[in-house]
Amino acid sequence: MATEKRTKSDRLASATQAQWIALPVRAARTRRGMIGLIIAGIVGLIAFIGPFVSPHSPLTFLAVPFAPASSSLPLGSDILGRDVLSRVLNGGWLLLLMAFGATAFGILLGGGSGMAAAYFRGRADGIIMRTVDVMLAFPALVFVLLLVSLVGPKIWLIMVAVGLVHAPAVARVIRSATLDISERDYVRAVELQGVKPWKIMRQEILPNLVSPLMVEIGLRLTYSIVIMAGLAFLGFGQAPPAPNWGYMIQENRVGLSANPLSVIAPAALIALFTIGMNTFTDAVARVAIGLERGSSKAADSGSTSNLMPVTGAGEVSA
Repeated sequence: MATEKRTKSDRLASATQAQWIALPVRAARTRRGMIGLIIAGIVGLIAFIGPFVSPHSPLTFLAVPFAPASSSLPLGSDILGRDVLSRVLNGGWLLLLMAFGATAFGILLGGGSGMAAAYFRGRADGIIMRTVDVMLAFPALVFVLLLVSLVGPKIWLIMVAVGLVHAPAVARVIRSATLDISERDYVRAVELQGVKPWKIMRQEILPNLVSPLMVEIGLRLTYSIVIMAGLAFLGFGQAPPAPNWGYMIQENRVGLSANPLSVIAPAALIALFTIGMNTFTDAVARVAIGLERGSSKAADSGSTSNLMPVTGAGEVSA
């Protein structure tokens, strides 16, 4: 009996993992998804490989302020005479890591809250969703600035604050999707067996939330980059003189006419990463819609396929 349960659990885990992997892979194979992934991937590669290939230290003074581009300084110098290229290569990795961390926190908090609200309903649903409504009443940047101004511009706090901004929107999307899934026959069948609610949500509902979750991950990552770059522009981020794409735009805008590359280069990288992620997320959403339509047609015809929900017994439901 124990071996049989373990085998069923292994099949369920494998099926769930396959769903999480299949959706972005299928999106990446589309023309739109491939273009978006290449654009975002190039920017990500620049950010994470940049510190190892930068020609100079990002803190070294090498020329007069806002010197134009030359053979020794391909992007010229910034407001203090530092190499713009070296600062661009060193100024993105922490920004992207913070964005990934904030996105993960927002998805976990918002997804868990939305799923719990939809499944338990009643008082739990009312408390969670009224809290979500209160948080949505605050503009995102104002809410983050409020938290940061109270405690200080600490990296961990910025990640938590941005994650909290994402959580309400994610909760609304996941709650809506969970309301539909929780009414399906395979969920009701497991409930009749006396399985604990948290286990039902983990094994029966979560695997079928892959599509909206993947779309939300892409969107929230894009918003995280924009919000954190905006915070850095306002001076809430890494303390100077550490390089940061957002802060580079703020500190060098006074010399835009003398050396526009000192502002254009970091701004272009932020814009390209945002465009790439938005394009890839759109491809994921299009693929997810296609999969859901295919699943509905298969259900209507009474046939089974890999697109159908996975039950707690590790079997494909008809």
